[in-house]
Amino acid sequence: MSEVAQTTLAEPVSYSGIGLHAAHEVHMVLRPAPADTGIIFIRTDLPEHPSVPAQLSYVTNTMRATTLEHGEAKVFTVEHLLSALRGLDVDNCIVEMDSVEPPVADGSSLTFVRLIEKAGIQSLHTPRRTLVVSKQHLVQDNDKFIAIVPYDGLRITFTSINPHPMLGVQFLDTEITKENYVNEIAFARTIAFTEELEMMRKMGLGKGGTLENAVVYDKTTCLSKLRIQDELVRHKVLDIVGDMALIGHPLQGHIIAVKSSHTLNNQLAQKISEELS
Repeated sequence: MSEVAQTTLAEPVSYSGIGLHAAHEVHMVLRPAPADTGIIFIRTDLPEHPSVPAQLSYVTNTMRATTLEHGEAKVFTVEHLLSALRGLDVDNCIVEMDSVEPPVADGSSLTFVRLIEKAGIQSLHTPRRTLVVSKQHLVQDNDKFIAIVPYDGLRITFTSINPHPMLGVQFLDTEITKENYVNEIAFARTIAFTEELEMMRKMGLGKGGTLENAVVYDKTTCLSKLRIQDELVRHKVLDIVGDMALIGHPLQGHIIAVKSSHTLNNQLAQKISEELS
């Protein structure tokens, strides 16, 4: 048990926009919550305002985004918001939304980081439990894998390998501290390829995507203006922080990944959770 105190927001803060995949208008409010609440999503547009905790046991889909469901409460594409909350060490928060999906904002977690900073972070009088990995875990799918080994802190090493001529191999190795998260990770936007867009539209995905809130590539060029040359691999690390937040507590270990996805991230989180439960 760590002697560091749990945290929540100092005051409520709100933001409105459209979702990345469903493209529905959504008004979102982040509210302070008591110790040991964790992160809970509440659907204010549904009768009786059903809720779903941001926990692994409520994950029902990890294709291109993370979906949580509990009874009538369903939310998806929650990983960018969860990444911001975990990246800034916010343990407890009520997330009220009047639609199925948080706002995409600029496609990164930076808007959510600024919201959290605006609200302020308040310490609670209850110790934070940090989950310390004591053995290695590995999830592999052909040439893709994600693993974790014991480490004093949280470190993520990611290698992205993509055949696109402007992408190739991108590598990032970083300690996940508040400062590093805000300065190196939070601004990196989600990636899309024009050849996938038609298929995604048929599946009802990506309808809120633009050249501003996603980094879009055609077969040879980048149609968006990059914020940094290796924006793709930084966003992959952002996603891992968000997906690991579903374990429910801060994590201590060194995550090493090659071409990982939400699905593999989730499978690793399940293994870690089983060890530490």
